[in-house]
Amino acid sequence: MTQKKNADLHRDTLAVREAVERSQYGENSEALFLTSGYVQPSAEASARRFAGDEDGFTYGRYGNPTVSSFEQRLAALEGAEACISTASGMSAILMMCMGLLKMGDHVICSQSMFGSTIKLIGSDLAKFGVTSSFVPQTDVAAWEAAITPNTKLLFAETPTNPLTEVCDIRALADLAHNAGALLCVDNCFATPALQRPMTLGADIVMHSGTKYLDGQGRVMAGALCASQELVTKSFLPVLKSAGMTLAPFNAWVVLKGLETLDIRMQAQSARAMALAQWLESHASVERVFYPGLASHPQHALAMAQQSGCGGAVLSFTVKGSNADEARSRAFHVLDSLEVMSLSTNLGDTKTLIAHPASTSHGRLTEEQRQAAGVVQGLIRVAVGLEHLGDIQTDLDRGLSSF
Repeated sequence: MTQKKNADLHRDTLAVREAVERSQYGENSEALFLTSGYVQPSAEASARRFAGDEDGFTYGRYGNPTVSSFEQRLAALEGAEACISTASGMSAILMMCMGLLKMGDHVICSQSMFGSTIKLIGSDLAKFGVTSSFVPQTDVAAWEAAITPNTKLLFAETPTNPLTEVCDIRALADLAHNAGALLCVDNCFATPALQRPMTLGADIVMHSGTKYLDGQGRVMAGALCASQELVTKSFLPVLKSAGMTLAPFNAWVVLKGLETLDIRMQAQSARAMALAQWLESHASVERVFYPGLASHPQHALAMAQQSGCGGAVLSFTVKGSNADEARSRAFHVLDSLEVMSLSTNLGDTKTLIAHPASTSHGRLTEEQRQAAGVVQGLIRVAVGLEHLGDIQTDLDRGLSSF
């Protein structure tokens, strides 16, 4: 858990420079500290550090210099006072919920959120008396109507996975604050390279560092960016007790990934835009979901919130007379691939493609999938850095053979 500094520097500079101070050895690349414990200078200093009255590392579950470098850099990129990291994106969500909610509290989420998020909040937390409502992502009135006196948190993902729906962050922030609640925004798809939710009123920004922050599909990581008070008083105690700690090696990998985040997002977004336009004109494609397209329902909002970029993820549905035929055709497209990777992850330099209804949203009921718009003919593409022509040829092999 680390507080940002150097806020006057440009984000491009912060992405390669923000970190804890160099050690006595003067390393230029941030050091990887592999240790589970720390030798204390004195018993009194040890007592102060464990009590939180003095800065200093005490135990690997509580903190690590490499982990702090990652937190410090991500906080700076998001424009947040502080950041706390976790072992995965889902553990970051769990930390947030454990730190903010208690029995009887109420959460409002988009019904289009990642499948595991829906299950965690809608089913797992319900066992402990936390209630939840799931509303259409883009309908601000529906969010407002769902608010109760016990509502403590509004949680949105923008763009959503996999239909790239975009919410009005500022409008949801106003709703949350008027109700005495907090707004958390999952910023995995856009990243701070394209979108900074806290500048639009969000209280918490959640990340799966496994995705674009790493950028090469190597490790898992999660993080929450928020005020210093929220991080210190609400989230850090959960980390110390529950132990969803980010491993130093994983932190170091994602830390280095942040150095190329901006140029990767720009390049991959440009390829995604071109691919989305090509798919829109394909005879076997029913619909394309991509915020950069003028046909996207929230195109104007997305361009305003996401620095004029659509991001690197798109989805499309193949044509089919019924759900079974659509699923069969989607599977045919996936099984015909020779270049792209059939993988449910995203954020890699390699283009990854998946069938959400049978993977990321497979644990949901059919009713929940329908509410989220995850139909059987839907295919998600997380566009990488391959040549656009090779990606198009790879998709066309399946799309043009049914």
